[in-house]
Parts: sequence; C-alpha cells; structure tokens
Amino acid sequence: MDLQAFFEPIPSEILQEEYGHNAFFHHIHCHDETFPDLEGIQIAIIGIEEYRGTGDDTLKNSLASSSAIRKKLYTLKKGQGNYSLADLGNIKLGENLQETRSLISSIGELMIKTEVLPIFIGGSHDLDVGQFKAYQHMKKLVSLLTVDAKMDMEDAGNPQDRHSQEVVLHEPNYMFNYCHLAYQSFLTDPELVTTLEKLYFDHIRLGQLRDNFKETEPLIRNADLLSFDICSINSSDAPGAIGAQPFGLSAEEACQICWFAGTNEKLSSIGIYGYHVDLDDPRQKTAAIIATMIWYFIEGFHQRKDSLSFKSSDYIMYTVSLDSKPSILHFYKSKLSGKWWLEIPRNKGEKYNRDTIIPCSYQDYQTAQKGEIPERWVNAQLKLY
Repeated sequence: MDLQAFFEPIPSEILQEEYGHNAFFHHIHCHDETFPDLEGIQIAIIGIEEYRGTGDDTLKNSLASSSAIRKKLYTLKKGQGNYSLADLGNIKLGENLQETRSLISSIGELMIKTEVLPIFIGGSHDLDVGQFKAYQHMKKLVSLLTVDAKMDMEDAGNPQDRHSQEVVLHEPNYMFNYCHLAYQSFLTDPELVTTLEKLYFDHIRLGQLRDNFKETEPLIRNADLLSFDICSINSSDAPGAIGAQPFGLSAEEACQICWFAGTNEKLSSIGIYGYHVDLDDPRQKTAAIIATMIWYFIEGFHQRKDSLSFKSSDYIMYTVSLDSKPSILHFYKSKLSGKWWLEIPRNKGEKYNRDTIIPCSYQDYQTAQKGEIPERWVNAQLKLY
C-alpha cells in the first residue's frame, strides 16, 4: 500500500511557524513535500476532518480543526522520551462516510501490523468504527475502551448516535470486552446499562470514576484500543466539543486517562474525536487540551516497562488461600511498574482462546486477603465461561 496516496500534507503555514527551543515540532517527522519514512517510527499522528456522521451541515470538512490541534501540540515542549514520531497529515476523505471509514480501517491495520501506533485526531466520534475494524483481520479478540458522556447505541438517528451499537454488534465478532467510562446517567438510557451488564461489559459512571479514579487504571490497562469523545470533558474546559456538555471530566482527568492509556503495553491505537474548530472559543482552548492529552499519551507510551511475561523474574507471584471456591487466587506484581494482575484459571468450558491473566489493582489483592473474591475475578469468570 502506497500510504502517501491516502494523505494530504500538513499545511505549509503550520510548518513555517516559529517554534521555541526544544518544542515538540523539532522532534517529529512531518509530512511536508515528502512523506515520512516509517522505518523506526513508533507513533504516527493522523488527522481526520470527516463530519458527515453528525448530520450537521454547518460542521464543514476542512483542515482547520486538525490544524488548530497541531499548532497547539507543536508549541509544547518535548517530554522525557526518545521520540520516534511522525505526523502523516490528514487522510483524504472518501466519496462518502463509509469510504472514509474503510480508509481509516485499512491505514490503521497497516500501522498496527508494522508496530506503529496510530493516534487519530479530529472528526466525529462515529469514525471509531473504522478504528475498530482495523483489528478485523488480526485473528485475535480485542477489548475496546470508550470514553464518552453518552452511550451512542441508539436504534435510529445519525451515525454518531449509533456507532457504538454498530461496533458491539459487528459480525464477525472479535470483541472480547467493551468498557465505557465517564458516561452521565441523565444522558443514558438505563436499558443500555442493563444490556451491558447482561453482556458482562464494564461501565463506570462519571461520579463513580471520580469517587475512586485510580481504580479505573486496570480497566484502561485491559484495552487494545481507546476511543475518546471529548464531549466527555465539561464544556467550560472543552467548548469546541461536538455535543458539549456542562458536566463532565476535567481537562486534568482527561490527561490522566491518556497517561494511563499510554502506559498500557497492549494498547495499539487511540482516537480522540468530536472536535470542531468552529465551536471552539477564540483562544482555541479545546485544541490546547487535545494537544496536551496527546502529549500525556506519548509520555505514558515512553514509560512502558512491563514485558507481560508473568513467569519471568520481573514479576512477583502472590498466592492467596480462600475458604470457598476458588480455594486459591494467584496475583502478579511487576517489580518494574508496581502494577498488579490476577490469574483466571482455565476450565474445560472456556469460550475464548486468550490470556487469562487480567489487569487488577492492589485493592483487589487486599479484598482477597480478607477472604473475599474480587468482583473483577467474578466478572472475568462469567465472561470466559
């Protein structure tokens, strides 16, 4: 595949701006007159200016939204990692929405197979269908993490209102788990929540997330791909979100989620959707927040430490005896990162051929020490068998 044929170069006015000493811009390979060589590249930024899924004709497809994010990102200072980054520019849009999604899927699949992590920016949230379909031919089950103020699983309406249902019901089915963070109850049909529970999918309301923010980390660590709708950030921080809401995550919480996602060794793509520059304030505050989220994700990526080889000397195994079934639980703690995992024993009736060591927290280990079975273990058992 000739990738260059599918991309628009980054506008020259952005590349010709003066950026400060040690700015992000000086440490990234940009698509200008020549397309970046992906040899040795670990992360690729990909802009998407596709808004036909919103059904709102006032939101025009242009380069302006991704350009606003790039300007804010390029001015940030380089972090601690040894950057191997490329900005590939914007995907050329298809004749229709489905064609654009197919392009995202094909490009995403190529990136993932060559171990280049794509960061999709801009466009409406329904584009995550293309991101998800990039995994269709990977011959493995994947876990999707969505951060959104709403559960976009309507039976009718515009694509951005239905896309999550399309993903969950996709055939062939290669989804192992779906996790939804930061939804707001007054925007969510209770029947959808009940449906997720029947499928043993994870969901965390905004209030629950705030009550114990660190407990979301194992859920984020379990994801293969992240789809982040910035309407989940409150409108005082992110006025440029499509469908902006007065309540939601703070900008700091959004950056923390992106940091957790960056440190997740198994996560291989991220999309940050739902921004349009015409909705933003004059200082383009929302673009600055998205740029900072990307910065934190990249910083987290360069903090990846765990091999996930649980029998190696990098991990300590803790065994907890219980009076009930199961009689023994095995936990693993990384010596490098301090993160915890929980082993789910294989049974003859297992439905899925995949790893049975799942991310957990120290709190789960403390629960087991009290003689109680962690809820995370119970949910994993129900899903597997």
